[in-house]
Amino acid sequence: MSEPKSAPTVLAIVLGRRLAALREAAGFTAVQAAKQLRIAQTTVTRMEKAETSLKYATVKTLLDIYGVAHAEIEEFLALLDQARTPGWWQSFRDVLPDWFGVHVSLETAATDIRGYEPGVIPGLLQTPNYARAVMERGLPLMSPDVLERSVDLRIRRQEILTREEPTPPQLWVVTDETSLRRPVGSAAVMREQIEHLLDVAELPNVTLQVCPFEAGLHPGAFGPFTIFRFEIPELPDIVCTDSLSRAGYSEDREEVALFREALGQMSVYASSKHETKKFLGDICKELYL
Repeated sequence: MSEPKSAPTVLAIVLGRRLAALREAAGFTAVQAAKQLRIAQTTVTRMEKAETSLKYATVKTLLDIYGVAHAEIEEFLALLDQARTPGWWQSFRDVLPDWFGVHVSLETAATDIRGYEPGVIPGLLQTPNYARAVMERGLPLMSPDVLERSVDLRIRRQEILTREEPTPPQLWVVTDETSLRRPVGSAAVMREQIEHLLDVAELPNVTLQVCPFEAGLHPGAFGPFTIFRFEIPELPDIVCTDSLSRAGYSEDREEVALFREALGQMSVYASSKHETKKFLGDICKELYL
């Protein structure tokens, strides 16, 4: 039986999709493929969804059964070797829930990340002190060691914004004025956080917009979400919606389009990038009074 894998790399997700496409092209159902290997049908479908590790011998046998050409099999298996290399986030498995491991994997591979966060500063833009203060109020309660590891993970995620290779993703996030006005930690923590937002907003690949209270209710005001886009043809846009204890992921075109439209409308309600910088500057001055 294949071993479970909590946070697949995006390459593993893509190879799972290719495996499913090759099976379908060969005219096999998942049940028929499983019978050929004398394994459970669920094992085949979980491999195709990257919910379990892709075993070299099992994949090679399946590709032979599907009649895939030798050269294509060799190419597939070479990519499989790359996909089996753990992502950097695997070193944080002690504090990284399985459901959020997928988020970090997608985040690391995306070329475009767009999202909305209503109540707090988006995680990719948080300072260590702000992140620590947020997590101290979160559930379940964390021990001091777990808390610090979780803060380290959050800050490590932010490296994608300034990395040299591959090219940093384009980040476009909208947040509400609530996240800037609600005290998190001390006044010093909030000043440091707002100043950090002013700095990061200068990055050429970052667009930050704030929806002020005066804008009223807007289409996305009912919960946080993130939309990931990739260069890889086999991987469509994916939307992630968050709740207290889990995240949901969907690649349904209509659903993704709905969230994309909501974000587009929210950008109209929100202050422009330039106005947001002025807004942040004004709040920062208030915090020094």
